[in-house]
Amino acid sequence: MKKAFSLLLLCTTLIIQAQGPNPNSATNNPKKIKITGTVVDQETGRPLEYATLILQSVVDPTILTGGITDEQGKFNVTADAGNYDIRIEFLSYKTYSLTNQSLSKSIDLGVIKLGLNAEELEGVEVVAERTTVEIRLDKKIYNIGKDIANSGANISDALNNVPSVTVDIDGAISLRGNENVRILINGKPSAMAGFGSTDALRQLPADAIEKVEVITSPSARYDAEGTAGILNIVLKKEKTLGFNGSLNTTFGYPLSSQINTNLNLRTTKFNLFNTLGYSYRESPGSGYFDNTYASGDFDRIIEDRAIERKDKGFNANIGAEYFISEKSSVTASVFGRISDESDITENDNIRYLDSDIASRTFRSEGDSEDDKSYQVSLNYTNSFNEDGHKLTGDFQYSKDVEDVLTTIEENSTVPLNELLARENVYKDEIQNEYLFQMDYVLPMGDAQFEAGYRGNFEQSINDYQLDTLNQNSGQYETNLDLTNKFTYDENVNAVYSQYGNKFGKFSFLLGLRLENTQLKGSVVSEYDAEALQDIIGQDVDLNFDKNYLGLFPTLNFIFELNEMENISLGYNRRINRPRGYYINPFPSRSSRTNVFQGNPDLDPAYANAFDLGYLKRWDKLTLTSSIYYQKETNAFERIQEETGEVTSDGIRIIRSIPINLSTNERVGAEAGVMYNPSQWLRLNGSFNFYQFQTEGVFNTVDYGAKNTSWSSRLSAKVTLPTKIEWQTNGYFRGPSENSQTKSSSMFFLSMAFSKDVFGDNSTITFNVNDVFNSAIRKSFTETAFFTSDSEFQWRQRSFTLGLVYRFNQPKGKANQRQQQNYNDSEGEF
Repeated sequence: MKKAFSLLLLCTTLIIQAQGPNPNSATNNPKKIKITGTVVDQETGRPLEYATLILQSVVDPTILTGGITDEQGKFNVTADAGNYDIRIEFLSYKTYSLTNQSLSKSIDLGVIKLGLNAEELEGVEVVAERTTVEIRLDKKIYNIGKDIANSGANISDALNNVPSVTVDIDGAISLRGNENVRILINGKPSAMAGFGSTDALRQLPADAIEKVEVITSPSARYDAEGTAGILNIVLKKEKTLGFNGSLNTTFGYPLSSQINTNLNLRTTKFNLFNTLGYSYRESPGSGYFDNTYASGDFDRIIEDRAIERKDKGFNANIGAEYFISEKSSVTASVFGRISDESDITENDNIRYLDSDIASRTFRSEGDSEDDKSYQVSLNYTNSFNEDGHKLTGDFQYSKDVEDVLTTIEENSTVPLNELLARENVYKDEIQNEYLFQMDYVLPMGDAQFEAGYRGNFEQSINDYQLDTLNQNSGQYETNLDLTNKFTYDENVNAVYSQYGNKFGKFSFLLGLRLENTQLKGSVVSEYDAEALQDIIGQDVDLNFDKNYLGLFPTLNFIFELNEMENISLGYNRRINRPRGYYINPFPSRSSRTNVFQGNPDLDPAYANAFDLGYLKRWDKLTLTSSIYYQKETNAFERIQEETGEVTSDGIRIIRSIPINLSTNERVGAEAGVMYNPSQWLRLNGSFNFYQFQTEGVFNTVDYGAKNTSWSSRLSAKVTLPTKIEWQTNGYFRGPSENSQTKSSSMFFLSMAFSKDVFGDNSTITFNVNDVFNSAIRKSFTETAFFTSDSEFQWRQRSFTLGLVYRFNQPKGKANQRQQQNYNDSEGEF
């Protein structure tokens, strides 16, 4: 395997050396010379493979050439004769330098001994072992650190360990208890995060994360989408010279397996990176629903569900960064994800009339989903100087194709054993998205000016067909009432400008963003138009073209009380645009008795948010806290109501529909503590308390509600004898309710153990997720026509054993350099 790597490195070295005529030479055919030598560890004399030799022209510093050492630590590089600065670099070692060397003939530099960089290694330990938080004018940055609970986990699992962030058992992500949060990958919408769905995050490994940015008061540079704020997931991309990588494999019960590779080759002119992953997971779950009805053929219906999920997925991210000069670069990457999901839900229904069993049915539902996502990204960066003056341009194209086949069979078991219904549901969805972005940053001493443009153009085409078995003819017949094709376009053009400055201990960032949103929909169906208008309302336009123009101001302030303490204040205006699923007017059903119907009359919701924060650092403790307030108008609320229809066996059909409520006010306070009292103990905890109040009426029903709730999490990491590390994560969510549903409190606990082996090049981990098997959502829904007492468990307790192998990647080193490079290129005030 190492030979194959060496061949790859050799090819790359040859490319590097093909730089054309050297300005050091006065002729078009300059003299060629060879530079040879051997690089070894100063203490042990061990050859250092993949150490990097860099030759930088003294006459023109933009001209670089060089090479990489082989397994014996030897290098042999051909270059033009001339004057060079010579450097030899290797991870965690001091750099060897020779300046202004006149190379007129071949030279052997002999044996070069590199010593460990003790200061750098000490810094590595701090970064690698401890999760840290950075406070910026418009966000908090959580550097994930060595979180062993993330080994074998996915990104969705890892987010549950970030303060202010909650991922419920259905995978829905919320920020401070609000689910209207915008998910970005590396600062942009991405096929990795899905198109309006977070399912894809369950297939990507958690150890791919470098940091998570919690942006509760976004500045004007960010898209105004997401009234709760923004979560930006920054993935790892190695910046260190040389070839390095890691292999991560896990196996678990219930049956799950995962293998991921992360490879990186960095030279003076290129940075090649590649991530490959395959996963298989079985996720058994369950559900229990006890429903009572005010009228109809049955008084009570009990549903007992058993759920088996089998998910297979393959993802690949391949990219290359080319350094045009020391100040400019072009990066291109291709991401692809292929997944195959197969779910079976078995539902045992018992129907009561006057406390007696009137009938019993057994329903089997099989879901088969093929999902293919692709994304092509191109970035150009030109840093005019080292002070942050730069111009960046981005282009991104994403495509997602989902093909879903749902087969439903329902049989009566009491009083007769007979077939009730067979249905096939076909759902095809194609989504295309184009992103164009340009950003310009101009530092002016302590001040900074920034301006930019973003165009985001997205189209989704949903094709839905329902076929029902005609038991008389034995043939499937298409239900024309529900079969439809819905096309939805969301086009957003935005320009922004912002200015920041610092006066002594006071810093501010003021911005303004102008966005034009176009929402356009069209329907193709044989459904009776008048009947559909009766369902959704006579004033609703099924083929619509709406435009919204809005200004979104942002203000962020920080006052430094001292080097370890500051106060921040933020204000921003946000928008929540309805997704295509919420707009599609045609009902789609998860069962014969429950349908979901979009509402094409939905308008965007707008919110004004204020945030007052306080940060205090001590030697071993960091405290972050904030008080926040948000008022949202035209807020979305998903409600349940009667359709007035019943099934053939007398069950009332209920529909869920999203509506615009008048207002949603939310006020809360949160605090987070990171405490590291000693080398063997690290504690991390957070607490969030909030109250929200909604007001609104729909179809003469008042859906106003007021609720107070809270959530808390605690993580403890202990280093045991023989350097075994033990981490425990606990999460508690308090009870909550809206106008129709009350949700009970929930607690779950996860534990993980790890041990470094094979000279610290590998780590073995053992995880137990949901130790007490208590991650169960319990809720009670009450309306004028029915009540439902339910329990739902997405995934049962699981056990995972994992192994991570690293080569040429001392623990923490990558994170340290990545962090520095990312901050250097961020261009933030």
